[in-house]
Amino acid sequence: MKAAILFSGGKDSTYAAYLAKKAGYELICLISIFSKNKDSYMFHTPSIEQVKKQAEVMGIPILIDKTNGEKELELKDLERTIKKAKDKYLIDTIVTGALHSIYQASRIQKICDKLNLKCFNPLWHKDEISYLHELIDAKFKIIITGVFAYPLDKSWLGRKINKEFIDEVQILKDKYKIHAAGEGGEFETFVLDCPLFSKPLRVIDSKKIEEGTNAWRMEIEVK
Repeated sequence: MKAAILFSGGKDSTYAAYLAKKAGYELICLISIFSKNKDSYMFHTPSIEQVKKQAEVMGIPILIDKTNGEKELELKDLERTIKKAKDKYLIDTIVTGALHSIYQASRIQKICDKLNLKCFNPLWHKDEISYLHELIDAKFKIIITGVFAYPLDKSWLGRKINKEFIDEVQILKDKYKIHAAGEGGEFETFVLDCPLFSKPLRVIDSKKIEEGTNAWRMEIEVK
């Protein structure tokens, strides 16, 4: 059970790696795709370069590839990188952080089928509010690095996912029908610490960038 993690540095892929390890998988490598398209359907983009620092404190090799981020065509870039991981590290399983996105899960499954790999989705169909509480209970330290849906705004950038945060997104879920865990792209996250890390990371620089109506991202540097 040698697994590669599709890794963005956010809460979902990191927690999926954590659950995979608890389930007995050996975490062989991380796979990260850097997309030139900030509105990619498949890939997380805020502060994506910082996954290198996360890989260091996880003590896991990371394979990085780039894509122009064109819808559907970006999947060929992902397939190429997964094949590299299979050839180099002899993995047999791909682990994803998919929660409710059929678009992402189905396309990754298709790639795995083509390459004769198993696909493990440990977060699949978790209740989003219960899932956020799980993250806190597991001692994950997570900050918001992007917001892309009303009524989220610049003030949410840098916020920690804690019980106060969960109470607020529960209200927004009920009122505005947003996905409380951000699965619809409402917000993006970055993990600063968790049980997989040898030491916590800290933000040493940050820049908040407006990208349109109700769209902000925070590019961070960690150490």
